[in-house]
Amino acid sequence: MNDTPPRQIAFARPFLDDTLRSSVLRVLSGTTLVHGPVTHEFEQRFAARAFAKHAITVSSCTAGMHLGLFVQGVEAGDRVAVPAITHVATAHAARFCGADPLFVDVEPDTGNMDAAALSGALTGQDRVKAVIIVHFLGLPCDMDAINATAAKAGAFVMEDCAIALDATYGNRKAGTLGRLGCFSFYPTKHMTTIEGGMITTDDDALAATLRARRAFGYDKGLGERTRPGVYDVNALGYNYRMNEVEAAVGLAQMEHLDAWQQARALNHAALRRGLAALDEVTVFAPEKGNARSSHFCLNAVLPRDGSISRDLVIDRLKARGVGTSVHYPKALPLMAYYRERYGYKPGQFPVSEWLGDQSISLPVGPHIGPGDIDYIVGEFKEAVRRGRR
Repeated sequence: MNDTPPRQIAFARPFLDDTLRSSVLRVLSGTTLVHGPVTHEFEQRFAARAFAKHAITVSSCTAGMHLGLFVQGVEAGDRVAVPAITHVATAHAARFCGADPLFVDVEPDTGNMDAAALSGALTGQDRVKAVIIVHFLGLPCDMDAINATAAKAGAFVMEDCAIALDATYGNRKAGTLGRLGCFSFYPTKHMTTIEGGMITTDDDALAATLRARRAFGYDKGLGERTRPGVYDVNALGYNYRMNEVEAAVGLAQMEHLDAWQQARALNHAALRRGLAALDEVTVFAPEKGNARSSHFCLNAVLPRDGSISRDLVIDRLKARGVGTSVHYPKALPLMAYYRERYGYKPGQFPVSEWLGDQSISLPVGPHIGPGDIDYIVGEFKEAVRRGRR
């Protein structure tokens, strides 16, 4: 097996077809590049897919999370609960507002915020204004327990849905399980707009505020002005808009989403079956209770004791052409910025530290074919064998 030339299997690859290119050229041939009908249509289509009343385009998921906290009055002196293993953007959104993150450890079988740990972390805390949950690798959190705990503390819940597009919790979708949800359209995600993000909410007043304050706090949108260029500004806002070209890319991508999501689910199941015999490797299930994953990738977690070297496994896979990623490279409280600012030390968030040290993310995207799955399984098993210390 290992004498054969290596394949080249990317961790993720965006699909950009001729239909998409034609959509972009139509926008570029027109006169409206921002504040236009394509963005509005993209918002409507996305809201319908997410089972949400409102969808508001923004320049990135990070911008959406910051805006979501900002418009609801999160400020210096407040605290925002976030999982201790996530992309740094989740905690940065709180810091952008001057608030301090309150890190919470996660479940060892999902990587999601531990509802019991959240309850303990909130006990005795004041000024906890918000809880940002992350649907880790696309599997929804225990939202019933988390929403109840947050409500008891007087905090609102915001969902980081960066890799949870189409994930479900009962008959609801990610992005409708808290007060608002934020999605990412970075090129490696389920779909892309090149860069960009979306906020979903069922709250009419919140949606109107988000729309105004993503664009400087204008009191009138472009189509609402009776005289061009005449408006007032009645609140502080940012320039977090999505442009028409990005929205056109998003609309074209949505035409393929059903097929792509089906391919991800099939690839995830096949890869999980292939790795089932590796007893020392933890593979997260794509469902728990009434939560169903978006199948962003497959997480393979090596033993806590370090008896298998993650670096050696990743290096071997790279040499054999198997693209990987890490979600995420270190428990967030131990990242230099947060460690130095707040004085966190190893051992405070044991599950998150294990995942940060020993996780390897394997590809399941629609660019992966059946033969690729067999190849990934074989190469991963060999990499684990060689990675034992």
